[in-house]
Amino acid sequence: MGEWKEYKLGELTSINANSIDRNYPHKQIEYLDTGSITRGKIESFQFFDLRNAPSRAKRLVKDNDIIYSTVRPIQRHYGIIKNPKTNFVVSTGFAVLSCDEKKADAKFIYYFLTSDDVVNYLDMVADGSTSAYPSLTPDVITDMDILIPSLPEQKSIASILGSLDDKIDLLHRQNKILEALAETLFRQWFVEEAEEGWEEKTISDVIEVRDGTHDSPKPKEAGYFLITSKHLKAEGIDFNNAYKISEDDYISINKRSKVNKNDILFSMIGTLGLIYYVQDEPDYAIKNIGLFKSSQKPEFAKFLYLLLKSPLGKRFIYESADGSTQEYISLGSLRDFEFKYPGNTILKEFNKTVTPFFEKIFSNNTQIRTLTRLRDTLLPKLMSGEVRVREGKEK
Repeated sequence: MGEWKEYKLGELTSINANSIDRNYPHKQIEYLDTGSITRGKIESFQFFDLRNAPSRAKRLVKDNDIIYSTVRPIQRHYGIIKNPKTNFVVSTGFAVLSCDEKKADAKFIYYFLTSDDVVNYLDMVADGSTSAYPSLTPDVITDMDILIPSLPEQKSIASILGSLDDKIDLLHRQNKILEALAETLFRQWFVEEAEEGWEEKTISDVIEVRDGTHDSPKPKEAGYFLITSKHLKAEGIDFNNAYKISEDDYISINKRSKVNKNDILFSMIGTLGLIYYVQDEPDYAIKNIGLFKSSQKPEFAKFLYLLLKSPLGKRFIYESADGSTQEYISLGSLRDFEFKYPGNTILKEFNKTVTPFFEKIFSNNTQIRTLTRLRDTLLPKLMSGEVRVREGKEK
């Protein structure tokens, strides 16, 4: 197996090599801004007539280019582009890196740039910038040192990490389909086939609604995680960016807001309406998070979760939002959320129908956490050469 060699990243890539101006021949462009991509997953494109496109829509992207946010937080916005349209353009908030294919594998470079050490370093440099927003200049990226093996071994390393990412992505997509099926059943049972005689109730008529602590316990190296609204994500709870608190603080917080299996968490400050259904036995405390104690009536939990995600729930969130600097929803509003209560018999029947979907989602999430830990453990070892792989054949 070959020796690893050290390069400057700029020796293996060119950065921002292709830009467009108003004379670009395509009238329509497919445009991506930094807010539309998170950790390699593109959420949405925008389409513009070039004459009306934002002035920051300048950088043309081709196959196997890496797009990487130069505006902090860097770790949130990046991706490797496969088979883009000829008119695919990103904003100037991205650096676009094109690899020299005779020296470097694009996916290997992508994994280097998204490794924790590199992301943390670039975030630190961005924080020290003098611009209005923490950001990077392209030379900061191209001046970084990188240690690489032979091209075949680069491809083998990228293939291993890519197979883990593909499996994780597949499980996330399965979960979206399963949630969509459960939401369809909810709409059929409780919207399309709703009965006139169902009683109007508030959530607090059925279960208790609480919130997490308003205190700010000190971080500790060991203990229990403290989860806030900012740690609730569409894909689950972000433990990586949460800190730990002491056992005494954990016990104190849980006297008023203990989270149990079958409870529902709700982000009530900042990004409103992110919802997490607790399907395992939790070992964390919460701060500034709405807590629906649906564990008090487990057959109500899945109904409530889908109610909060339904158009009725989304309208409630929109109408209940308050605050100018930072949006919030009050605890009183959560308690007073009104809906048609279908009765215990129908709730139990619905619960039986949708439980297999939730169990599969829970199983998938368990696999996702396992695979993510494996990927995060392997990535630095593979990228440093601590763990070696057989050289693959160039295709």
